[in-house]
Formats: sequence, structure tokens, C-alpha cells
Amino acid sequence: YGAAPNTLTDAVVLGLPGTLPVLNHFAIEQCAKLGRMLGCEIAAVCKWDRKNYFYPDSPKNYQLTQNEEPLCIGGKVEIELPGPSRNVEGDHLWVQLNRIHLEEDPGKLTHEAFDTVIDFNRAGVPLAEIVTEPDMSSSTEAVAFLNCLRNMIIYAGISDCDMEKGQMRCDANVSIRPVGSDKLGTRTEMKNLNSMSNVKASIEYEISRQTDILEEGGKITQETRRWDVDKAISFSLRSKEEAHDYRYFPDPDLMPVRMDRARVAELEAELPERPLDKQRRYQEELGLPFTITSVLCQDRELSEFFEAALETHNAPKAIANYITNDLLRELSAVSDHGESAHSVSQSKLTPAHIATLVKIIDEGVISKQIGKEVFTDMFATGDMPDAIVEKKGLKQSNDTGEIEALCREAIAGNAKAVGQYKDGNEKALNALKGPVMKATKGKANPAMLDQLLKQLIDAG
Repeated sequence: YGAAPNTLTDAVVLGLPGTLPVLNHFAIEQCAKLGRMLGCEIAAVCKWDRKNYFYPDSPKNYQLTQNEEPLCIGGKVEIELPGPSRNVEGDHLWVQLNRIHLEEDPGKLTHEAFDTVIDFNRAGVPLAEIVTEPDMSSSTEAVAFLNCLRNMIIYAGISDCDMEKGQMRCDANVSIRPVGSDKLGTRTEMKNLNSMSNVKASIEYEISRQTDILEEGGKITQETRRWDVDKAISFSLRSKEEAHDYRYFPDPDLMPVRMDRARVAELEAELPERPLDKQRRYQEELGLPFTITSVLCQDRELSEFFEAALETHNAPKAIANYITNDLLRELSAVSDHGESAHSVSQSKLTPAHIATLVKIIDEGVISKQIGKEVFTDMFATGDMPDAIVEKKGLKQSNDTGEIEALCREAIAGNAKAVGQYKDGNEKALNALKGPVMKATKGKANPAMLDQLLKQLIDAG
């Protein structure tokens, strides 16, 4: 991605005379891993076919693919639909897969005002095509599926799935049916969908277009349509009558591949826990709420950072809160300023930093309020939190005599707050805590302060 056009080609992808294709064994193994991540059965034997057509993006006039015997069969993906708000978990839906097959990517055509230009840089690159069953009934479900799919693939380390770079692309087949009917109508295929927003917009446009045609008594033409991003409309590329007869036949140059079951098992063992499975585990075993688990499990690196911190200090809720709130906020602020650190691995913090900070708060060495100050210093310098506490003299004060004296001053100076507290307003106590915290520079033990204030007011 980003290289000058036609600078990453060779004789094989250009189909020059005398060249023969070569199997990419790494791609086969990655596709098998993808299949197992998505619950597919891995075929004992997969074969290669030629898909014959004449088009400028295919200099050989055929594409190597798997028509009859694909590598991955079946499978299913659990997706999480958007909830009524960001803080509420949505419904879950299973999308069945038909197959995953390997094929070679063709060149890239770019349609300009008066010309169409072609770049063969990506030609011959292995491409895994995931074919779903018609289980999605809205643009929202389609986008949710793609987001869950992308997250699973990134988790497995198979691809970065950057749609802008063409690492993940989507074609959408759209058909509508009357309410209550099980029979799908004539479908159209939408192409040129290179972002989630384009997927959503194109599906909604096509549903509206087909509905208008049927309501006016017309018929849907089975066709391939191209999405125009700038105009937010689609236009016909070719109808079924104009569709290619691809004349598939076995490729004579590539032998069938027999999958070694032991190797497939090894590849499966390398796979991480699926994101939604991890999210459920965090909720059930660690007692974390959806608002926290949904953030932690969006990013494998973030969830692994969290689990590594737990190994140092087992306080899941406090550690998760620091990661999903304070750490991500600081990382976002760094990114907004255009600096380099925008992920956990690029920051100066390690899991031990977060775990140690939570530990010294739990042990009463510092208060939660001071913990926020320590975190800011820790993020900026990379120093351990206990070292920052020692250096800046931030240890929590447990001096009962000092705190009691300050409490008496606060009570004497704010009769209104004392009266409100005696009338049952617990929040009025905060007005008395403020002066004490200010006098101790935030180092007074909050629990001790709360207890002493209540005792002194009740005694008075």
C-alpha cells in the first residue's frame, strides 16, 4: 500500500509467457487459522480452479480461485448489535458462513474523469473470500457483522483489516421480501464498498431503490451495481444477462493441497480467545460491567495489558477503570496533539505501573485523589508510582490528632453544612471535607476523615 503504481509486480502476476504459479504455503495456513477462528471445518483436501474472464485487471485472462473444493467449509460468527445506548449491551445474532476460499487478488482499476488506469501492485496477493448465508436483515446487522469479523481477524493476528488500505473489502448482496414471506426476492450485488459507512449507506440506498420499484409495479433486475461514494447513489455495471460465463476448470499447474490434521491442530492452538467469549468471561468471572468489558475487549493488546496487570495485583475493577478511563484518555490526548504514542505498547506504562498504583491505593499508602495525580506523572515520566509518591511526599496522612484538629476547625467554620448534615443531607459532609483535604494537600485518609467528622458532629 502506498507504493508507486506497478512497482511491485513480477513476471508471474503479469502472466508473461513461460511463467508458472507458486503456492503460498503461509497464506494457506493463515486461511486455515481464519477458518478455525470462525468455526469452519477445514477440508481434508482443497483444490484450485481457473476462473476465466477477460478484463483489464487480469493480465492472464483468468483468476486462480477455489470453486469446487474450498479450504474452509461452513462456520458461524456471533455478532453483537448496537444497544439502545453506548452503555447498554445490544442483542446477539449468529451469522452462518457458507465457505472461505483462497484466490489471487486482481489488479486495481481506478476510474478517472476520462480514463481508467490500472495498478498491478496487489495482483497475485492471496485473498481469503468469506461467503455468508443470508442471515442479516438490515444495514445495521451487516455493519455489526463486519465490525465483529474485523475484530476477530485482528485478534488472531491474521490481518490488520484496514479498509482504507484495501486489506478488507466487502461486496453486499441485497434483496427484499414482503413482510411475513420466507422467499427472498431478486438480489443485486453492490461493489466498491471500502468503508463501514459506505456499506451502510449503499445497503440502505438499495433497499429504498428496490422498494420503490416494487411499489410502482416494476421488477428487480439481477445485476451488479457500483456504489458512487461522492454522489451517494449506485449505478448498474452489468445485468445477469451480461454476466460472465466463467467456465471454471481445474488449474493444471497447481496440485491439490492435502491438509495435515496435526498441523491444523497446531494452528488452532495458536488462536486467542474470541473477543465476545473474553467479554463474557470478564463479566461472569471478574464481575466487570458491559461498559468496561466492551472497551477492554475491542483491542487484544488492551485486554492482554489488563490481564498482565491482574497477575501483579488482583483488583480487576480498579485496574480496568484506570485502563479504560485514565490510560485511554491520556493516549487519546497524546494522539490529538500529533505525538507518537497512541497505543498501549507505545506508551511508557507497563501493566506493573497500573497494578502497583492500584495496590498502594488499596493499602492506604495514598488516596484515590492522589492516585490521579500520581497517574498523570507516571504516564508522562514512566516512573513507578511508589517512587513518585516517595519523591513528592504524597503518602496518605493517618495522623488522627492532626486530622481531628482540622475537622474541629471545619465544623466550627461551617455551621450551615453541619445543620444540613444533621437534617439528613449526607452530601453536606463534603463541604466539611474540602477544607481538611486542602490543608493536608489531599493526603488525609478519606475513610478516617469521614469517620471523624461524623463522630464529632454527633458528639456535638
